[in-house]
Amino acid sequence: MTYSENIAKLRPSATVAVSTLAKKLAAEGRDIINLSAGEPDFDTPEPVAGAGIEGIRQGRTRYTPAAGLPELRAAAAEYMTAGTDYPADPARVVVSAGAKQSLFNACFCLFGPGDDVLIGSPYWTSYPEMVTLARADSVPVMGSEKRDFLLTPDDLEAAATANARGLILSSPSNPTGAVYSKAELAAIAEWAGARGITLISDEIYQEIYYGEGVKAPGALDLDPDRVGDLVVTNGMSKAFAMTGWRVGFSYTTRELAARMSALQSHVSLNAATPSQIAALKGLTRGEEGARDRDRMVAAFRRRRDLVARLFDELLPGCSYIRPGGAFYLYFRVDGLFDDEVTCAGDVCTRVLEEAGVAIVPGEAFGDARYARMSTASSDEEIEEGVRRMARVLARA
Repeated sequence: MTYSENIAKLRPSATVAVSTLAKKLAAEGRDIINLSAGEPDFDTPEPVAGAGIEGIRQGRTRYTPAAGLPELRAAAAEYMTAGTDYPADPARVVVSAGAKQSLFNACFCLFGPGDDVLIGSPYWTSYPEMVTLARADSVPVMGSEKRDFLLTPDDLEAAATANARGLILSSPSNPTGAVYSKAELAAIAEWAGARGITLISDEIYQEIYYGEGVKAPGALDLDPDRVGDLVVTNGMSKAFAMTGWRVGFSYTTRELAARMSALQSHVSLNAATPSQIAALKGLTRGEEGARDRDRMVAAFRRRRDLVARLFDELLPGCSYIRPGGAFYLYFRVDGLFDDEVTCAGDVCTRVLEEAGVAIVPGEAFGDARYARMSTASSDEEIEEGVRRMARVLARA
């Protein structure tokens, strides 16, 4: 069998692969602590899950418009633009089967052969693969480690090519947890607009934020008159604990939203109808929903502080980025390299085999000096996992 050039360079998701292996080993009876997963360890709030179940019972299991239920598009528009100068226009929103599909839709509609797409590095593992599927070329751009890898216009200017058509950023970042300030985002957006580069801002962790206010600064907080072409993606997976429900959404221009909807109509049509009903409940719960979110974020903040303390105490040779949001710790492991252990992948293999702890090597994010662990586990699992890691890595 021969295969299309469309997938010739495609690689499986490294984060999914590690999590799948950890679950397989656990199913075989191994004592595994899985600190690789990128999903909250909280259940979907009962009123949200109940709304989805009730939708099924009421027979709401048929197709919806490709871009999503009109009432969900309206709620998503309100959610994404609240407190901004952008209009809460449902026609600018496309609901997809997860924010991952929203990002793919944008890349596939905007880029093609001969185009270069700048990607803030370290990056979520799927960004370059989506660009590859669009038959465009990725250009990773890494900011200074002293600034937690956050980019500046100077970094972008130095990396930009004549064929640069897009820029993909995430804030709060997966894998680092670093967060752009509003001023930093404004400088980047203005640079991209001046160059005719479309900014794709992945804000799926926006409400898992440890700074002032409920949400991390986002691209829609900026002055629309000073920002060029823009796509913002978000969804229900992280802040609403709905990873498996697969509901994401994007906000952009009406024209691009129509094109993304047309693409989606031929790929997957609509996100699952009961999932959309549950998502609508999640977005419209008001103060009750805010309390659920605040409790979850408080737990993630406590775990962030716990894992930082444990690393300072037990792994002082592994420096890390102190997260301002999301639920990861991104830490250096290159101080452990020797003749046999030459990359983060080797370190993570040793940790899994000898300590029974699953973490993700930095190769998945574009930097083999680092590894990423998730803090979306109980305090007890996090502490036991780090202590196991320290026992192995202290011998390295």
